[in-house]
Amino acid sequence: MKAIGYNKSLPITNPESLMDIELAQPIAKGWDLLVKISAISVNPADYKVRLNMAPEAGEFKVLGWDAMGEVIATGDAVTCFKPGDLVYYAGDITRQGNNAEYHLVDERIVGKKPKSLSNGEAAALPLTAITAWEILFEHLAIKQQSVALDAKSNEVILVVGAAGGVGSILVQLAKAITGATVIGTASRESSNAWVRKLGADHVIDHSKPLKEQIEALNIGQVTHIASLNSTDTYFEAYTDLIAPFGKIAMIDDPESLDVTKLKAKSLSLHWEFMFARSMFSAVDMHEQGILLSRVANLVDEGYVNTTVGKNLGAINAENLRAAHEALETGRSIGKIVLEGF
Repeated sequence: MKAIGYNKSLPITNPESLMDIELAQPIAKGWDLLVKISAISVNPADYKVRLNMAPEAGEFKVLGWDAMGEVIATGDAVTCFKPGDLVYYAGDITRQGNNAEYHLVDERIVGKKPKSLSNGEAAALPLTAITAWEILFEHLAIKQQSVALDAKSNEVILVVGAAGGVGSILVQLAKAITGATVIGTASRESSNAWVRKLGADHVIDHSKPLKEQIEALNIGQVTHIASLNSTDTYFEAYTDLIAPFGKIAMIDDPESLDVTKLKAKSLSLHWEFMFARSMFSAVDMHEQGILLSRVANLVDEGYVNTTVGKNLGAINAENLRAAHEALETGRSIGKIVLEGF
């Protein structure tokens, strides 16, 4: 089968950083589904793994953890899916990725594809939707409410980096199924417009002091913070602007943080990593399949839109190198998707 992989960790400008290769088609066993890949999306996790995890000598590593495709075969323990089902998922970072024509994935972390979306639009969602959902409802413990209930709560969420992949879906989920006031940050005119389109109640500029801009909104103190990039840069400002007993969740990898700054306001700090459940075969790893199905319903009911920012065409090494290069700049808006081989 066709696949895109690497055998050495190289800068993305090197043509061998990602190469078109041929691999044997895998076989589904146990909980696994064999999925024929129709579309993928690319995440910062892809280039971080490429740069920091060299394959075993003589082996190729295949990246990619956001996919949409058709179930072709199932393992003997599979109970929820059958051949012909259209699915979307974010996979398991400890296994070979989905930058390949066929891919194995545990059924417990898979959801049915949203019916109203194209293949590429669906592939844009899983990893960021899982990350956003776990930040909002498992780490920050924001109160969920029915989409039919238009009640406001006293919760105020600050989303730093709201125009990126996770921020784009987090803002939508917060507006659809919570009563919280959502403040997104964006520093460019184009990203500011994107975040407003997603539904944020307010947009501020993260290149300027945060506290003064939030106080000028006259909406009370921030109670929750989703820190989606540069947490070490903003951490002191977070502890200054957030309300006592507030919660901060981050997804990036700051070199160091002075957690003693959390004590005075009795704050809590959470670290989201959506691969944790699959990496350690958590007893509740099926929760990711459940939440993907809930997100699919919200999409089909019109409450959440796809977060595709750019479609780079066919799934091949040249287009994947372009996707990695764009993400490495840190200025990409929305998700980058590729479709077909």
